[in-house]
Amino acid sequence: MQKEGKVIGFVPTMGYLHSGHLSLVHIARSKSDVVVASIFVNPAQFGPKEDFKRYPRDFDYDRVLLEKEGCDYVFTPRVTDIYPDGYSTYVEVDGLTRKLEGGCRPGHFKGVCTIVAKLFNIVQPDITVFGQKDAQQAAVIKKMVEDLNFKTGIFIASTIRETDGLALSSRNKYLSSKERESASVLYRSLTLAKNLIESGEKDARKIVAKMKNLIQKEKDAKIDYIAITDILNLDHVDKVKGEILISLAVKIGKTRLIDNIKMKA
Repeated sequence: MQKEGKVIGFVPTMGYLHSGHLSLVHIARSKSDVVVASIFVNPAQFGPKEDFKRYPRDFDYDRVLLEKEGCDYVFTPRVTDIYPDGYSTYVEVDGLTRKLEGGCRPGHFKGVCTIVAKLFNIVQPDITVFGQKDAQQAAVIKKMVEDLNFKTGIFIASTIRETDGLALSSRNKYLSSKERESASVLYRSLTLAKNLIESGEKDARKIVAKMKNLIQKEKDAKIDYIAITDILNLDHVDKVKGEILISLAVKIGKTRLIDNIKMKA
């Protein structure tokens, strides 16, 4: 298609699509001539005690949604297509992947980088669209693209949220009605941090402490981490200044959710 002068836009997903995924397809559609979406639940990015087997799947419905959104091609490889017998080659980005999610989920980004690199080689996109909800993933993929000279441009789209602020996620399906109410505390804590910073608070530890206090009021909630970091290298900051990322991972019941906001202080 590139030989015909057409721009290929790509949206990699693990399926069980929601409005957040479809917003990425819409952006890809606006920036390209041909849109390709992939649906692949990647076993390499799940830990041994994580939810690979029960991760929600509905490929037929996903295809219907993608067709309505104007997606031209849907790539749905089998696990054996991606990781055939004897497969032993992986891609890793050092540094960025040891922090935040990487600290809690060893090997996760090795799996992410490997599948994304393989998809780039197969699809050969000119533009690839990711979501801001997975902010660290976006930073890691950008670094991989730069270091390995992939020719695709990376576009990061804003997080799509429910009316109470909860970021759309396929894993929201796991939440009971009571847990769903509790889950709104993720965005409420991020909003609290934003308001504190805008009111002049610069001490990152004080901000994190107040976020923790708010989240711990929800009996269903268990904090994995809360972090205020530099937007580029994801290093923790003591004093809030410049562009920062405020991110967190919280288990609501048995469901692990992540969220973040970026801002300029």
